[in-house]
Amino acid sequence: MSEIQRLRQIAITTNDVPALAAFYREVVGLTPLFDAGPNLSFLEVGGVRLMITRPSAPELDHAASVFYYSVADLETAHAAIKARGAREERPPGLTAKMPDHELWTSFFRDPDGNLFALMSEKR
Repeated sequence: MSEIQRLRQIAITTNDVPALAAFYREVVGLTPLFDAGPNLSFLEVGGVRLMITRPSAPELDHAASVFYYSVADLETAHAAIKARGAREERPPGLTAKMPDHELWTSFFRDPDGNLFALMSEKR
């Protein structure tokens, strides 16, 4: 059994922290928590902190992993984020049929080119 209880924080690196933090705040709609100077910003999503920071080493200066944000209504959330200026990578569509639900996803790119997704499980 693992001692790990839950995922608490994830990080995205960028060379323009204020601009990327504004995108996730204003376009994606995440809740701002606090800034720690011009190069460190924290937002909240479902009890997990999203830390936006400058890369601390050259090997960390690359695109982030793909983050999947859970939404209740995929079509509505997708349309709202697209209307606020996010670059659509793939519109909402069925990803997988499970025995008890369907998994639907859509994809966007942030201003740094990082891919992120919205996902909804439809019963």
